[in-house]
Amino acid sequence: MTAGPAEASLARDLLAMAAEDLRVRGELAADGSLFQGYHPRMREVHDRHAARLSQVLARHGWPGRSLVGEDGAEAAWLVLQHAIGHPALQRVGLRLLSQAVAAGEAPPAQAAMLEDRIRIHEGRPQRFGTQLDWDRNDELSPLPIEDEEGVDARRREAGLAPLAEHVRRVRERASEEGDGPPADLEARREAQEAWLRETGWRK
Repeated sequence: MTAGPAEASLARDLLAMAAEDLRVRGELAADGSLFQGYHPRMREVHDRHAARLSQVLARHGWPGRSLVGEDGAEAAWLVLQHAIGHPALQRVGLRLLSQAVAAGEAPPAQAAMLEDRIRIHEGRPQRFGTQLDWDRNDELSPLPIEDEEGVDARRREAGLAPLAEHVRRVRERASEEGDGPPADLEARREAQEAWLRETGWRK
């Protein structure tokens, strides 16, 4: 099916949002400020894009492959995955994205990563081990995983690499970007908890 003008315009919007997100992230990573808490500039981008994505979901449901193409659908997922200050949007988005996965409109890995992020923000163990953070040994390690023995089977079913490979890649990327463990891990965790309560993830 050939996309019409409206679908092509929506795809361009989604791609532009994803490109801006990655561009700003890259700029902040380059000067090191990305790793000093939730940067206000990054938060502004995420909040603005979340508002636009909310409109898209209300009008179209999940913008899957047949609507906006493979790249447009991936861009929509990236915007949703980064809308961390908007619990309701991420929860609704996960429901719609899961339906899209079942219909062949999105890859299961995207739903797996979003589900993990939501679970961690809600204070629950993740299922696929996609979410990592600094530990007391100054290493990036997976946050708590439900049924850890079965994680690689679930990852395989979702189209994700084995957990050990994922951890290696995340640690390599952090090293390349100059990210390192926080000077005060407890203070960082307290700040994270405060933010989670502020945004409504936790009570």
